[in-house]
Amino acid sequence: MKKYFFFLFLLVSQLHTAQEEQVGMSLSLDEYLAYVKLYHPVARQAELRLSAAQAERLRAKGFFDPTIKADYKEKEFNESDYYNIFDAGLSIPVWFGLDIKAGFEKNEGAFLNPERNVPADGLYKAGVSLPLGQGLFINDRMAAVKQAKLIQKLNKAERDLQINDILFTATLAYIDWYMANREVEIFSEFVDNARIRFEGIKESALQGDIPIIDTLEAKIIVQNRELSLEQASLKRTQSRLEISNFLWFENNTPLQVNPGVLPEEITQDEVDEILGTNLIQMEEVDLDNHPLLEFLSTNVESLDIERRLAAENLKPVLDVNYNLLSAQPDQYDTFTTSNYQAGISFSIPIFLRKERGELKLAKIRKQDAEMEYDFQTLQLKNRLEAAQQEIISFGTQRNQINQIKTNFSDLLTAEERKFRVGESSVFLINAREQQLIDAQLNLIQATARLLQSKARLFNLLANDLTTDD
Repeated sequence: MKKYFFFLFLLVSQLHTAQEEQVGMSLSLDEYLAYVKLYHPVARQAELRLSAAQAERLRAKGFFDPTIKADYKEKEFNESDYYNIFDAGLSIPVWFGLDIKAGFEKNEGAFLNPERNVPADGLYKAGVSLPLGQGLFINDRMAAVKQAKLIQKLNKAERDLQINDILFTATLAYIDWYMANREVEIFSEFVDNARIRFEGIKESALQGDIPIIDTLEAKIIVQNRELSLEQASLKRTQSRLEISNFLWFENNTPLQVNPGVLPEEITQDEVDEILGTNLIQMEEVDLDNHPLLEFLSTNVESLDIERRLAAENLKPVLDVNYNLLSAQPDQYDTFTTSNYQAGISFSIPIFLRKERGELKLAKIRKQDAEMEYDFQTLQLKNRLEAAQQEIISFGTQRNQINQIKTNFSDLLTAEERKFRVGESSVFLINAREQQLIDAQLNLIQATARLLQSKARLFNLLANDLTTDD
């Protein structure tokens, strides 16, 4: 397929030399959609969401990065060495708010605060810091990591929905192009028929078999058919340019479809295979994996994390830390409970108005998201059922219009047979032919409505695209 499109690209790059009659290449729906999915800027932008989610998760993991810090202070005045204070440490955050810590402290000076007195070679410490109140079961860094995981699911669902939307729009454009081309084919056929009939009537009029006025009527028919053909050709050109909006190549290179490239014949079975819209398989559809519902359910999970974090903030802050001390770190038995440094801190707002307000807002946001999920689930089910009924109805209408077209074709054939034996007129033939043209145009519109309804079902299902490699 890449070789095909490379050849197409070469044709497009020489578009100024192409002529409308240089027809010989075709573009199938699956090839077209495959390139839309692969190269369209919107589709490629959607893929960036996954990279952004990975970056967000990496950022959240940074909350658990070990931290090295060092603090050095000195003071000298009037040739007196007041103090030299050096304090360095390593902190390793782990789950449940626990921090594992290790440090080294060396202080000296004439006016050193007594509490900072340490052995001459310095003092080593190793211990932990643990929140027993607020932050024990969930805290900001734990919530950030959990939400970062959910962001990956959210962005994947958003990407799938965004790609599906662009493929849906591209499919509608292709259907318009295909139907416009069918109209050109129909009017081309009837223009040829009208010209042949005109030449035959003119010859008969010159021989005196029919009135000369019949040639004028036949000529008007030719002109009307040619006008309709020109209008259909303009419509096809516009639709061809419209699908060019969806065709891109590597390095964000836009493509323009050559006038000599035509859409391939598409059938309902082919569309069902590409878009996954076979009604027989609809009973197997699992809406739990639908990107929209997955996005909404993941959003509920994310808001529940916010609710839990807000509830955690109602607890008092009760942080404890404990460090074992030793002046000889190479001898592990010197780290004993008889040499330690410990501390505890406690705080809690008296009224907790800020915390209670945040919790209430978090609960409201979660309830709103849950109701949105329920609403969208019901709406999606109803829309899917309506889309299925629409496809069935449009299929029935198409079959009925096809029968009407066949009947009008038989009437035109009979009228032409009567004309040849002198029992009809150009006026009656034109009337029968116009009825057949209208029926064929109605059939094209019915086919378009049927294929468009399948595209809408594809959009509702948010199916993954099935194309040939």
